[in-house]
Amino acid sequence: MENIEEKLGQMIIVRMYGKTVSDELIDIIRNYKVGGIILYSNNYDSADELINIINTLKEINSKYNQYPLFIGTDQEGGRVNRMPHDFKNIKSSSKLVKNENIENVKMAGHVTGKLLNRLGFNINFAPVLDIQRFGDSHAIGDRCFGKLKEDVIKFAIPYMNELKKENIIPVAKHFPGHGATKRDSHFLFPIVTKPLEELERDDMEPFEEAIKNNVDAIMVSHMVISKIDRLYPVSISRKIIKKYLKEKYNFNGLIITDDLKMKSISLLYGYKRALSRAIFAQNDIIMIGANYKSVKIAIDNAKKAIKKNSYLQSTVEESFNKIIDKKVEYNLTDNKISDITADEINEFNNEISVINSNCSKI
Repeated sequence: MENIEEKLGQMIIVRMYGKTVSDELIDIIRNYKVGGIILYSNNYDSADELINIINTLKEINSKYNQYPLFIGTDQEGGRVNRMPHDFKNIKSSSKLVKNENIENVKMAGHVTGKLLNRLGFNINFAPVLDIQRFGDSHAIGDRCFGKLKEDVIKFAIPYMNELKKENIIPVAKHFPGHGATKRDSHFLFPIVTKPLEELERDDMEPFEEAIKNNVDAIMVSHMVISKIDRLYPVSISRKIIKKYLKEKYNFNGLIITDDLKMKSISLLYGYKRALSRAIFAQNDIIMIGANYKSVKIAIDNAKKAIKKNSYLQSTVEESFNKIIDKKVEYNLTDNKISDITADEINEFNNEISVINSNCSKI
């Protein structure tokens, strides 16, 4: 298979460690051709620091690769806040919808998308399409747009569309619905035993609606749906991804794994096996937030498997084409972005204050 490094690399998103672009990360970009980087708030303190990091990543990538990077984060608001300290935080999804003010929800999506775009991001691992069934402190909890599927659909889809308008690729998560389990897949292995009919009728329906509304990408969770596949969690289950996302819902967008670093996956399968299984399962993008040594070992192992397996070759080819098409569709580039001004920061904070104020109005 020609250009296997480049095509497989485009399927990988890694995280950045520390507050500077390390030689190890440069090596990953240069020699492993990774398609994207995810950033978290511990990578920077100020907006200027963030912009400098993103411009550095863009410059490095443009030297060694022909395709621009996905520069991503998971900015949801509330307790999942990845923005620099310069900016106020938009309230959680559950608070945004408290007064059923859909215009305020749309404004939150608009401002979030505009801010992410201005800072140099192009993909956001949000919104959450799970249904809230447990308390606010639950793994999903107040990150949800509602306790009923109708509410999730009513508010999350418009929020998603506002991100798209600001040229931010939204990623709906966590298929087929993390609200169906009490367990947190960051640490434990969630096994969903509820009747399949209920899961399809309730938890999956917001994702079906998102697909009908042309969502660009869906993140699959690390839950085991025992009624369908007892052996593998959704994120590495070809049976579930193929049966539902590809066949039942005719989803042609990007399928993205939740982070393989989560203990429910990494401890049970290890990175080498998990990455190969994720490719086999027909994920288009695999997120591996592990240390760079582990990432390299997993990618090298996958390369060997792909070279020997025609099915994996065709799967990688299909995913690569979908990824490049999406990058072209959103006109992603490695062009540098300009520094943000104090006036711009104040404008964003004023808009966020209005959004948060509207959450408490009856």
